[in-house]
Parts: sequence; C-alpha cells; structure tokens
Amino acid sequence: MPLSEALKKAQEVELDLVEIAPEAKPPVVKIIDFKKFQYLEEQKRKEARKHTKETDLKEVRFSPFIGEHDMEVGLKRTRKFLAEGNLVKISIVFKGRQMAHTEFGPKLLDKIMQSLGEEGQIEKPPRFEGRRFVTIIKRTKKAKLEKPKENETEN
Repeated sequence: MPLSEALKKAQEVELDLVEIAPEAKPPVVKIIDFKKFQYLEEQKRKEARKHTKETDLKEVRFSPFIGEHDMEVGLKRTRKFLAEGNLVKISIVFKGRQMAHTEFGPKLLDKIMQSLGEEGQIEKPPRFEGRRFVTIIKRTKKAKLEKPKENETEN
C-alpha cells in the first residue's frame, strides 16, 4: 500500500508506523506502539544478558623456590577459581638474583600442571613478561562434566 495510506491508518488508531525491513522490496512496515516496542526489545536484551556467564581472570602467584605447603595453598586456590569457571593466570615471580635461574619457571609450571591433572589446560602459552613467567589456564571440558555428578552424590 502507498506510504500516505499507511500513515493515515496509523494516525487513525493513534499508533506509530515503524519500518521493520528497509532493505526489502517493497520496504516492510508495522503499525505498533513504538514506546512499547522499545520496552520489549530492552527486556529481551536484559534477559539475554542474564544467561551469559562472564569469565573473570584470576591470578595466582608462585615463587620459583616455593615451599611444598605454599604450593598446595596456591593449587587449592587455582582449583577453586577453575571450578567457578574463571580463567586463571599463573605467575611465577622472580626476585633479585633468582633471575639468574629462569630455568626453574618452566619446571615449576610443569609441576603445577601435573598437580592439576585433568582439571585445567593451558589456554595461552607460557612466556616471560619481565620478571614474571606467565601463562593462562582454563577449565577443561571433562572437569565441567564431572562437577555436576559430584554434587548429585552429595545430596
């Protein structure tokens, strides 16, 4: 129908004429209450945002010559962060003369990854950033599948 006729119909029912598909031949329009349309679109966007999970980046720091107990505490925190679905940045910080023995960074990282086992996998390859040996790990898909089973047996 012609544009003038569509506008006249929209004014009769006191609603707005909104163009839905401008690229279509001919363009598609609807007669609707535009404020209500905007409100409903905003509600859809909010609902979609609720269902998305933002992953935070948590950092756990280690020293290249770390004690056994301190290592266990760091691993426990790492496991907790991975279970929550966060990415974990493992930083091995070298201080002072420790920079002369940077070969301990990759060795410690291997030890950390062995301790985590199937719970985590490296997302970003390890590298030196100044005085830090850094990598980012994420939870594996196997760990995601196993977690709900554990909760079911506890209840």
